[in-house]
Amino acid sequence: MADPSSYRPRPGEIPDTPGVYRFRDEHRRVIYVGKAKSLRQRLANYFQDLAHLHPRTRTMVTTAASVEWTVVSTEVEALQLEYSWIKEYDPRFNVKYRDDKSYPYLAVTMNEEFPRVQVMRGHKKKGVRYFGPYGHAWAIRDTVDLLLRVFPVRTCSTGVFKNAARTGRPCLLGYIGKCSAPCVGRITPDDHWDLADEFCDFMAGRTGTYLRRLERQMADAAEEMEYERAARLRDDIGALKKAMEKSAVVLADATDADLIAVAEDELEAAVQIFHVRGGRVRGQRGWVTDKVEEITTGALVEHALQQLYGEESGDAVPKEVLVPALPDPVEPVQQWLTERRGSGVSLRIPQRGDKKALMETVQRNAQQALVLHKTKRASDLTTRSRALEEIAEALDLDSAPLRIECYDISHLQGDDVVASMVVFEDGLARKSEYRRFQIKGFEGQDDVRSMHEVITRRFRRYLAEKEKTGEWADGESLTDGGQHAGGDAGPGDRAAAPDDGEALTHGPALKDDDGRPKRFAYPPQLVVVDGGQPQVAAAQRALDELGIDDIAVCGLAKRLEEVWLPREDDPVVLPRTSEGLYLLQRVRDEAHRFAITYQRTKRAKRFRAGPLDDVPGLGETRKQALIKHFGSVKRLRAATIDQICEVPGIGRKTAETVAVALAGATPAGPAVNTATGEIMDDDDGAPETTADAPGEPVSAGTPDERRGQER
Repeated sequence: MADPSSYRPRPGEIPDTPGVYRFRDEHRRVIYVGKAKSLRQRLANYFQDLAHLHPRTRTMVTTAASVEWTVVSTEVEALQLEYSWIKEYDPRFNVKYRDDKSYPYLAVTMNEEFPRVQVMRGHKKKGVRYFGPYGHAWAIRDTVDLLLRVFPVRTCSTGVFKNAARTGRPCLLGYIGKCSAPCVGRITPDDHWDLADEFCDFMAGRTGTYLRRLERQMADAAEEMEYERAARLRDDIGALKKAMEKSAVVLADATDADLIAVAEDELEAAVQIFHVRGGRVRGQRGWVTDKVEEITTGALVEHALQQLYGEESGDAVPKEVLVPALPDPVEPVQQWLTERRGSGVSLRIPQRGDKKALMETVQRNAQQALVLHKTKRASDLTTRSRALEEIAEALDLDSAPLRIECYDISHLQGDDVVASMVVFEDGLARKSEYRRFQIKGFEGQDDVRSMHEVITRRFRRYLAEKEKTGEWADGESLTDGGQHAGGDAGPGDRAAAPDDGEALTHGPALKDDDGRPKRFAYPPQLVVVDGGQPQVAAAQRALDELGIDDIAVCGLAKRLEEVWLPREDDPVVLPRTSEGLYLLQRVRDEAHRFAITYQRTKRAKRFRAGPLDDVPGLGETRKQALIKHFGSVKRLRAATIDQICEVPGIGRKTAETVAVALAGATPAGPAVNTATGEIMDDDDGAPETTADAPGEPVSAGTPDERRGQER
């Protein structure tokens, strides 16, 4: 625990201007990002007597080891930079609103030739129009089913669409009038795009135009005594009105607004958002967050606005945002919202009328969400804390292991040997820190040797990162010895060894600049290995060889769930009802799941390999072009060089290389249908199925027996 006075800058060094500041811990990891109208005044608040600080602010400043700042011109720039850094560094002490679930949206893929209506979750994509979020996916499907009578837009997947185009027959929706069947040419691409655009207009709240148009068409049909068409239009109008009734009018004058309410106590805050479009509630979502410092309701609202609109632009930012309290100062936030929308945005507190009444409803939802969250989490927090304390006591650790790493080895009868590393922080899985390894130092099956190699490679990378950030105490260089047999993939080595310690996240978080989450930069307090005494001894030996003596090691044996410690002849037996044992089991099982998944992926990839994979300079696109042109590897092998040259993108030199490679490859035997014993001929144009081509070869034993051979 650091003394804030040890890194406190002199007051004269801090500029009295707007800016953004960052607190870093001893590993140079950014743990807090903040902005200020005056950096000097704001930072002075952190370096007062610790007894006067909020408990969580006190924890932050004692965890930090340094502070730095960046000066900007305006408060709006400070707001933008703060949001960017929070997204980039993911500081542990910042207020971060996280959804308790993934909300579904109604999405229309206007970036495709034939736009498709579908349910989407996750990150928003460019060129796709979104409506929602909705509380349940079935609510979207019910609405879409009603609207397809009037707007028969495509809803099928790409595979179904291509299959219908190939056969010339539409799917069932095309026959019953709920799809305009662009797959078979019943509607032109332009007309279908216009239909999707009208669908989007209706969902955006512009409903009156379509209702009046349909009512006029129904009256005209009745006058012309086309009663069947008039009845169909009547039913269409009923469907539209029924879809509109699903979201009742809550605000008059077709108002577009977002209402944000906050419920809070000393430790946590819940935020609820109602999205109102065209006067109707089109979506609802909620977040809960820890209050990591003493923070006002206005500041919570500001963070919520950053989370809501930080990645949005245009109409996704409404004209009006109603909040329970205004940020201080409000002008930069309002200007920032205006820039994101491209036109004026009103940010205010509702005072009277329908908007105030609706805000009270949103506030009640926020209160209920906070109560429900605290009810669920109270026992969870207590349980996790007790589990960590029990582990620390059983293993005689100085403190609770807030970061635990677990390693497991997986293979199939000695082939495709891989390892996994999973990370639990504060008793919860941190999947962005998961890593996976290929065992490259030797061939064959040896779990003990594999464990030694993985631990060595992981912590050699840790020492290399430590040296890079200037934390290497005795000045010893690891530059020459930093590569283990088989190679360690550092942040810049992904292309050379993509599976060696491969991370599961991509993008800015993996950049090798100070403060960003790096691949092996942060040490655990406890290393858990899946296995007994031999695996534990191998892990401890690897740490000893690297000179690391401040990381505890233990192993969890599956048979009796015994906990083994290095250089101990007898295991530590935790009670079966121990929360500490349950946590170790969860960590071990997660490492085993992750390792098995990676091993199966590698095995499937190896089985999908074919003779064309060995042709130098032949990429995936040209391989597919060759197979598509000839229909199978068998026909490609029989082709002449001139015939191969006819394939677009294949020159004569490449054709000669392909011919030589296939001539040297062993021809595949006939494919056999294992269910019927029938010999499948290649002449129908299907690709060959061999041990080197798509399709897993038949091995001895039943599927259950083969799974039992996996480790």
